[in-house]
Amino acid sequence: MNLPLRISERRLLLILLDLFALNGALLISLSFRKEYQLSWELLWQNPQWFLLLSVLWLFIAFAFDAYDLRIAGKFVTTFKAVLKAGLITSTIYLLIPYIPPALPTSRFLLFLFLILILGFLLAGRLFYLRILSHPFFNRQSIIIGTGVRAHTIAQAISEHTNGQFHVVGFVQELGKEKLNNPVSQVLGNSQDLINLIRKYQINTVILAGEQNADGEMLQILTDALELGIDIIPMPILYEELTGRVPVEHIGESWQVAMPIDHPLTKPFNRFIKRISDIILASLGCLCLAPFFPFISLAIYLESPGPIFYAQERVGLGGKRFRAYKFRSMVPDAEKDRPVWAKKDDPRVTRIGRLLRKTHVDEFPQFWNILKGEMSAVGPRPERPEFVEELAKEIPFYRIRHAVKPGMAGWGLVKQGYGASKEDALVKLQYDLYYIKHQSLWFDLIILLKTILDTLTLRGRA
Repeated sequence: MNLPLRISERRLLLILLDLFALNGALLISLSFRKEYQLSWELLWQNPQWFLLLSVLWLFIAFAFDAYDLRIAGKFVTTFKAVLKAGLITSTIYLLIPYIPPALPTSRFLLFLFLILILGFLLAGRLFYLRILSHPFFNRQSIIIGTGVRAHTIAQAISEHTNGQFHVVGFVQELGKEKLNNPVSQVLGNSQDLINLIRKYQINTVILAGEQNADGEMLQILTDALELGIDIIPMPILYEELTGRVPVEHIGESWQVAMPIDHPLTKPFNRFIKRISDIILASLGCLCLAPFFPFISLAIYLESPGPIFYAQERVGLGGKRFRAYKFRSMVPDAEKDRPVWAKKDDPRVTRIGRLLRKTHVDEFPQFWNILKGEMSAVGPRPERPEFVEELAKEIPFYRIRHAVKPGMAGWGLVKQGYGASKEDALVKLQYDLYYIKHQSLWFDLIILLKTILDTLTLRGRA
């Protein structure tokens, strides 16, 4: 899922349909117990049963991208996401003692509960596909601009909205040449905007021009606002659609990329973040302890040498620290100079490859979290040599040091580990989005997605 925080109209409809399906399935299943009757009063009398099921579903559904509009817009992909999330949610719910009702008093009730949940969820998704596919619900849109920014946002709309926006065409900026435009369907220039809005029944105008609006353009946009038109700047829409901040397309709108007054500038948010970090790191150390001797022995037997590997990284405020990892490469793998890690890197040992795929090689960084050098969730820390190089070539790169680096991160679960400058640019876009929208909910979603990557061996090779 691209946007764990933004609840659009379509995503809100999906959430409501799913919650209605889940709670309806539980209500009907309980009605087969002699002590209960099929009545909505049961929901008000025992709200904890239904609340727990709803919260469990939301966490797991977001982790499985069930609310990614691209996935929700196709039957095959939404079926897979709902099936996985529904089975895991119902299984965990039935295994939690005390709070939920003792539902599975028979195999019939257990089977009925699972079938009702999956059946109702899929029925809701089919209803969504049937209704939202109607052209009435599409947002007729015009993009102001014909340059690279206009082409980029048009491509993002095509890839991420699944029909939510229908781009009718593009409008040429005043004073811009029409030659060599990377877009087609140029309907006219900005002076024609109001007539084009009426002609094509436009309800959304996307500002993707290469220059700031002057007095004449502002007057045209004011006229459009008077008609009830929604006007969206390209960087903001791109961020909402992709979960990334388009740093290379910001232009003079630098405030869009700068996470001014971001959540972790608030003392209370920092306190909650620190407490959750300590709890998670402590639990991680406890879980790691029983396996530590076996991991250490496996590393040493295949490649004699140190068990841990300490590497200098850049953290909060540009301060350097040593990040700890289980050694996954042969000793002295970088005795000459630092190089980007790449897929199927020959320096990685067989045990190291398994540790990387499961992210277990990063587990010693629980100690960095307890020391306060890292957080459980945040931008992945980069090496000083690469930071200096990337900061010169990528705009706003140093902003990722506005928060503590993390073991898990939005850029990591979406992009993976970087192996080039191009990867670093994409990861920065995700990192800036995380910094701007950080919350406990967002952190939990990222952690759940990281756990899924660990269980399915989707870490780096």
